[in-house]
Amino acid sequence: MLNDARLWKSLRAPNRFTLIAGPCVIESQELCLKVAATLQKLADKLGITFIFKASYDKANRTSAKSFRGPGLEDGLRVLAAVRAKLGVPVLTDVHTETQAQAAAEVVDVLQIPAFLCRQTDLITAAVQTGRIVNLKKGQFLSPQEMGRVAEKAKAAGGDRILITERGTTFGYNNLVADMRAIPILRQFGFPVIFDATHSVQLPGGGGDKSGGQREFAPVLARSAVAAGANGVFIETHPEPERAMSDGPNMIPLAEMPKLLVSLLKVYSAIR
Repeated sequence: MLNDARLWKSLRAPNRFTLIAGPCVIESQELCLKVAATLQKLADKLGITFIFKASYDKANRTSAKSFRGPGLEDGLRVLAAVRAKLGVPVLTDVHTETQAQAAAEVVDVLQIPAFLCRQTDLITAAVQTGRIVNLKKGQFLSPQEMGRVAEKAKAAGGDRILITERGTTFGYNNLVADMRAIPILRQFGFPVIFDATHSVQLPGGGGDKSGGQREFAPVLARSAVAAGANGVFIETHPEPERAMSDGPNMIPLAEMPKLLVSLLKVYSAIR
């Protein structure tokens, strides 16, 4: 496993592609280990930096009846097992200052969810754990406004920050990914990641759940890499149709090799 300093150096390397990927939510330890092992093997083969991601709690589900995950304690145990057994860096999102402290004991990267990216106390708490922090751009913000979010993180002492673009609200139940966001976000001095699968989400488009158009995720991912993104964030699952969260926008695990090879070709071409 990359230690903390080496992981950050790898994320900052100008010619090193980054993949943050995994299932939307922790459904089981078996699933997480399967997905992480598959992606780790692929990343090693392709020479890219891989961070496994999964959520212990999806606190912003459309319906109160939807599956949220195993919760903080059980979820962190699963993530700790993935990290220990496979030796891969791990990322998860946090929703409160208390969760940030607990998750920092287990994971390598703390993620501020898009809906919470203006929460100053949460950003401060995450940064002050000393972990790398991934700031996801809110669907309700312009790329320029994320500069203020990055300033909050820096004011709290953060200098190891990722900024992730994940689309902008476009009318009802739809998002649009504006590729001008990539060079704008890069101006803030941190690596920029493009969230290909949440950018094709149709928020609330399924009535009591969100819909999605996963067929467009590879197109947007290639476009973002061409626009200068340092890497991509992709949610993937062996059987998206049976996934317990965000299935419509997740990439089938079996399709990840072909997608990553195409992204690396674009990445190499523009550098």
